[in-house]
Amino acid sequence: MQARQFLARVRQGDRLTETDLRSFAKGLASGEVTDAQGAAFAMGICKGGLSADETAALTRAMRDSGEVLDWDLPGPVLDKHSTGGIGDAVSLVLAPVLAAMGCYVPMLSGRGLGHTGGTLDKLETFHGVRTEIDTAKLKRIVGRIGCAIVAASPKIAPADRKLYALRDHTSTVESQPLIIASILSKKLAAGAEALVLDVKGGTGAFMKNREEAESLARGLVEVAQAAGCRTRALITDMNQPVCPAVGNAVELVEVHRVLTDPKPEQRLCKMTLALAGELAALAGLYPTAEEGGRAALKLLTSGKAADKFAHMVAELGGPIDVLDGSFAGYLPEAKVVRAVFPEEPGVVSGIDGVALGELVVRLGGGRRRPGDEIDHSVGLSKVASLGERVDQFRPLAMVHAADNAAATEAASVLRRAMVVGEEAILPPMIHGRIDP
Repeated sequence: MQARQFLARVRQGDRLTETDLRSFAKGLASGEVTDAQGAAFAMGICKGGLSADETAALTRAMRDSGEVLDWDLPGPVLDKHSTGGIGDAVSLVLAPVLAAMGCYVPMLSGRGLGHTGGTLDKLETFHGVRTEIDTAKLKRIVGRIGCAIVAASPKIAPADRKLYALRDHTSTVESQPLIIASILSKKLAAGAEALVLDVKGGTGAFMKNREEAESLARGLVEVAQAAGCRTRALITDMNQPVCPAVGNAVELVEVHRVLTDPKPEQRLCKMTLALAGELAALAGLYPTAEEGGRAALKLLTSGKAADKFAHMVAELGGPIDVLDGSFAGYLPEAKVVRAVFPEEPGVVSGIDGVALGELVVRLGGGRRRPGDEIDHSVGLSKVASLGERVDQFRPLAMVHAADNAAATEAASVLRRAMVVGEEAILPPMIHGRIDP
């Protein structure tokens, strides 16, 4: 009856108190609130919205619906969240860099779903790696190594776990208050003292333009700050992949390049340094983000960040010598690797990021539904960037496929997804910053 009365207030647009929202979140987590009632709530919020105060209260309620981690460590506890894109392997470089700085990074990440890849899927490409671990092991790895990229346990924000599944089934995923509460309830439950948000806009992102990205970023920063977590957001470009690869094993090759031979002008390295600098400044380690970024580059160049990465992989059950030489001996290889050339020469002037991501799913490298098995070997490598010339000698990309038929189909899709013209507008990688 209490849930029914609460839903009546949602339907009428009445103000929802923190007590209301805590009670409802607790019911979601325990199962006392039914799936039908949870779906009605999601639809009501999607249509009617929430105020900033209500969104913050919902976030805290979902955070507190389960376990909230507490840390007692000799350095700052930091975290990062990306709103999702393609070729985005930043977390796999960023967490070890921060650990090498003396920070601690318990990063609760997700799996790929839809056109976006998942950090956990990439990490589990290494044989033996298991990212679903208990809290005791997470704390042990973070305390020992400085970073761990793992799945959120069922005890972390269980109300969000239930509501997220219902949102997917009821076409209410795009509700901004629900997006904010979902992202931040898990991040705040992980116990971060400072958080940087990578909010993407463009053809490969969920937000297709800068205005949508800025609106979400401001909401995220305001709610996180209200919950006591120092937070900043960068508005970043997703009109092309972050690194020149889309897929699990192929993106790990790019991670290896940045960890062992960092080049600051390359997008994956540049994005990592920018986010590392912002977090280092937020944590008070350096006066400015620029100085923090320069320190991060030194740690990459010295090999200290690579060492942290290798130790993290080993602690999660992977090979202990993963950085001896290239990753190649530890990564699955596709049966067919084929260069795809453009029909006419020119420069890459547009990239349909969603189409590239969905192409990898079609190849078997992503999921259409949670729980689907994936082929870690397939994907796209050497993807030409905006403004890059392509012709009969310089391909649009290399397709990694399970067989010749899949490679042929992928080539056709790739040519439609990448526009070749006479010139290209090159957007900046970072469009802006949202401060508290």
